[in-house]
Amino acid sequence: MAGPLTGIKIIEFAGIGPGPFCGMMLADHGAEVIRIERPGGMRLPHDPLARNRRSICLDMKNADAIAIARDLCRSADAIIEGYRPGVMERLGLGPDVLLADNPALVYGRMTGWGQHGPYAPSAGHDINYIALSGVLHTIGRAGEKPVPPVNYVGDFGGGGMMLAYGMVSAILAVKMGGKGQVIDCAMTDGSALLSAMTWGFRALGVWQDQAGVNRLDGGAPYYDTYVCADGKYVSIGSIEPQFYALLRQKTGLDADADFDAQDDAARWPLLKQKLTTLFASQPRDHWCALMEGSDVCFAPVLSMAEAPQHPHNAARQTFIEVDGATMPAPAPRYSGTPNAHPKGAGPKGAEGDAILGEIGYDAARIAALRTNGAMQ
Repeated sequence: MAGPLTGIKIIEFAGIGPGPFCGMMLADHGAEVIRIERPGGMRLPHDPLARNRRSICLDMKNADAIAIARDLCRSADAIIEGYRPGVMERLGLGPDVLLADNPALVYGRMTGWGQHGPYAPSAGHDINYIALSGVLHTIGRAGEKPVPPVNYVGDFGGGGMMLAYGMVSAILAVKMGGKGQVIDCAMTDGSALLSAMTWGFRALGVWQDQAGVNRLDGGAPYYDTYVCADGKYVSIGSIEPQFYALLRQKTGLDADADFDAQDDAARWPLLKQKLTTLFASQPRDHWCALMEGSDVCFAPVLSMAEAPQHPHNAARQTFIEVDGATMPAPAPRYSGTPNAHPKGAGPKGAEGDAILGEIGYDAARIAALRTNGAMQ
């Protein structure tokens, strides 16, 4: 591996969604991340969230498997787990046990509701976490129900990315002489934090507590998407006065006095209707030819099939091929410690023998563990 986290070893108790995303981020940036998989189930082929890691498959109902997991955690800088509160403790792998084994260990815990609070024991998904944090209420069209933003905000932004940041911060603290610790990463907390700027706007009195009527939620005519004559879409983000003036110039609306008062919210529905009619008069390529590369703050709304082919994304290699599958490339980029090209995930547990050999297990012991079903 290559990247700024080279030399860091992390054990990931395999789960779904935000935990694997955190593991992917850390592995993409050079950490050695070993996934402890459970028997059964299927791994999606060409799964970006499983890339860049080796794995070992353990039956956690077997006492010998628990002992293996403890040994792996003794050898690591950090672990990631995404089970409900109390599960790791019942397995005998809670923070008290693992931090006693390895006082420098960073113990990363990923949940939707957090380790404590009235909702903590309950099941949930991204939509529920961002609903409780107030974020979902801000997303949608005026007068319509909230629109789930896939699972980007809770699972990945407020969850996996937040935990990755916390892991690196806590590992850095240990490297600076501190002790290991537990990270309680809750997607409710993380998604709330992602909305910090909106809370600032609300405190200033420039954000209404309803969706679709504000400057950045599609309420403003100069910050929205518009359908074109061919059924494709463009995005406009002409917030600053100079960019708004250029939008008017490019579209021929500079002479329309209705557009003079940019932030008169009472006129926004009229302006939006005029822009809707205008953009619907030409296909998307027309607007791209007119506005791409300018300071209008413009981009076509690309499909997943189109995005990797766009010249800007191609120039930056924003998307890459791994084992024949297209996926997003590691980000961000480093000038001195560039990340390696990702490697696809192999079969579950394929590297189990090698992983145990590296922490001192001999061939006979490994064979016995396979015989008794602790490792598969």
